[in-house]
Amino acid sequence: MIRRSLFFVTLFLGLAVAVPIAIGAALSLSRGWAESWRTANWSSSHLLPDAAKVPEARVLILAARTGRWKSIFAEHLALVVKPEGATSWTRYDVVGWGNPVRRDAYAADAFWYGNRPYVAAQVSGPGAATLIPLIEQAIARYPHREAGSYVVWPGPNSNSFVAWVVRNTPGFDVELPPAAVGKDYLGPGLAVDRAPSGSGWTVSAAGVLGLTLALREGVELSLLGTTIGVDPDDLAVKLPSLGKLSLLDLR
Repeated sequence: MIRRSLFFVTLFLGLAVAVPIAIGAALSLSRGWAESWRTANWSSSHLLPDAAKVPEARVLILAARTGRWKSIFAEHLALVVKPEGATSWTRYDVVGWGNPVRRDAYAADAFWYGNRPYVAAQVSGPGAATLIPLIEQAIARYPHREAGSYVVWPGPNSNSFVAWVVRNTPGFDVELPPAAVGKDYLGPGLAVDRAPSGSGWTVSAAGVLGLTLALREGVELSLLGTTIGVDPDDLAVKLPSLGKLSLLDLR
């Protein structure tokens, strides 16, 4: 019985962890890596339109692969907001040097280590207009904003920051991408908080081991910061390195 259980655990880890990471590593290597952050492209990707041509309020979460070997496993999240009638976007990131929380340190839709961003979540119109001041209040309360508080793994890191703001902004209910390593860091020890979508709950042991059960996220097992899950709502599976793979994307 024990031998059979060990066999199935090994098979599960191989199929759900080792194989996706191997595929992710091959994809990452095929894209190529910048030699260092100094030589990487941090310019605008032109993903976002001119803010002056967007009259309504917008709230966006942008995601892009991180740099070098970390790009195999993780994406970097950034918050971008634009109040109604504003003529510029405002971007918030957390970085690993100096004071972690940065405002407009990069172009709103900047490449991250040369990797093109995409819109992971967005809210537009009156809902965004209501959220923006609440988001900025939450950013001001972020508990890991002192120099030296950033921890690349398991957190608090850049993705822990965005997830914390989402969880601590009333009405900001969005599903975060599974490759955002650190999103399930809830603090040291065992902690419970609402899932970012607001449709369930996340329990986490220092960001190393965790579980999310939610209507929108589905079932997510967080293992050493990577995510393995099933999302019936989107007919998707979530795998380490590869992120969310949905049948709906094939239409």
